[in-house]
Amino acid sequence: MMATATYNAEAPILETYQVVVSAFSDFLTVAIHTILYERELYPRTSFLAARKFNCPVRQSRHPKVCKWIQDAVAAVEVEMLKCALSSVALVIHAPPPSSAPLERYVFSTAAFPAVPSSELLTPFTENPPPAADLPEQFRATIARLSTLSSTLSPVPADCSFTLVAELRDDADVQAPLRPDTPWMAAEPGLQKRKARPNTTHKNGEQQNGTIIGKDLGGVKTTPIRTLESGAFLLEMWIEEGKAKFEE
Repeated sequence: MMATATYNAEAPILETYQVVVSAFSDFLTVAIHTILYERELYPRTSFLAARKFNCPVRQSRHPKVCKWIQDAVAAVEVEMLKCALSSVALVIHAPPPSSAPLERYVFSTAAFPAVPSSELLTPFTENPPPAADLPEQFRATIARLSTLSSTLSPVPADCSFTLVAELRDDADVQAPLRPDTPWMAAEPGLQKRKARPNTTHKNGEQQNGTIIGKDLGGVKTTPIRTLESGAFLLEMWIEEGKAKFEE
């Protein structure tokens, strides 16, 4: 039995994996705008007041910023529908020449279900109830992000940012590094990759056969929230890198 993928942000019914991914994309978009506002990556006057999930939020007014976020989230959604990602992180980099990662805002999707492509629109159960608590969890998380300017030390002016996706460890997951995709390989310090035997690695340390990039994990981690409703299970936290405290 197939279902039509519909998504209502205010009263979502998480009946299929495609709707779960739509809910995540919706939340990720709002979260990115909120982080850019709170960390003052752009002047606060360039953001307008809006409402989402029945709560006040900030949204960039700059067309190019909005387009970048829209395209980045769309690219994430494509890979999420392949069940290819274990996490997505918004990374704030120091100004040149170092461009070192200062903060990583991690959205862990590792607990999302893995669904065959033929079953993206297949209901998890018959007549699932509305996930009435999910918008409330979104509101609470956005409210938590809205306190960042008072809980984290400032980042310097002229920082940049990127969106980094981490692939699942599944053998059949392939990195989407093709000319027809917007993705490119992250710098080595932000990667996890399989290690070669009897080798050393200047950009990370080896753990259980995997090289952990030196900029992953940070020196300080701040939990934000775990969001859970049916098949939707997302963990979010902030990692502050060593470079932030050396600036």
